[in-house]
Amino acid sequence: MSKSFLALVLLDTPATPDMVALAKAIRARHPELPMEVEGGGEGSARQGSPLIRCGNELVVVMAMPGPIPEDTGLWSRASTIWPQAKAVAAGHRGHLIVSVLGQNQRPLPTARLTTAVIGALIVTMPQCCAVVWNGKVARSTDLWLDLSSRSLAPFPDYPCSLWIDILPFRSEAGIGAVTMGLAAFAEREIQFETHKLSLGTLLNKVDGLAAYLVEHGAVVKDGDTFGRDARERFSVRHKDSDQFGGLPVLFCSDGSA
Repeated sequence: MSKSFLALVLLDTPATPDMVALAKAIRARHPELPMEVEGGGEGSARQGSPLIRCGNELVVVMAMPGPIPEDTGLWSRASTIWPQAKAVAAGHRGHLIVSVLGQNQRPLPTARLTTAVIGALIVTMPQCCAVVWNGKVARSTDLWLDLSSRSLAPFPDYPCSLWIDILPFRSEAGIGAVTMGLAAFAEREIQFETHKLSLGTLLNKVDGLAAYLVEHGAVVKDGDTFGRDARERFSVRHKDSDQFGGLPVLFCSDGSA
């Protein structure tokens, strides 16, 4: 499986990043990451190069003078944990496109690298006001600034919550939760329904399974079970979601659905 991600950093006012300052911020936040400005040294960055080399990868940072297309569903999801999300989206006037270049990207290393670069951008650009991850997840820059410092941390400490939403819902079984954004790492989202678990426990189960799949990829097969021990096992089926428009999911239940 190969995957590159497209991240959009929203700006209060249009601005062009200072790639030299970005390089310095990346070095300060992630000294273990080899990096340099592409195109003949840091002087070329001042002439407008949009590329930065991090290890063996090229990351593009492109400034766009207008707002991103409207997506009411995205900002409604974001506002469940970030009340100011819709107002920030309505007020932004520019954005940056951030992506790792290449055709055969592995999802997790690409996500980690992109996240590290975005965190450094936020450090160097006070105009940053929100980040939209791969068209699926919107978060505040304050949260990104905090969590992106762990971009290169070992499992399970890297910031999956910047890449994946977990959304609760009511179901015929009782309650449920569905992910948004996990399919880029594991080919399917998670849809978990239960009548036995509390909402907090349910969300923790989904979060743990999602983190495992981000690390290991599409390793859960149709008919597998998972759980804390032999007394707590949940079945998994590959199916297209009935509730969410045919979304390919790992449908998990405690036997009640």
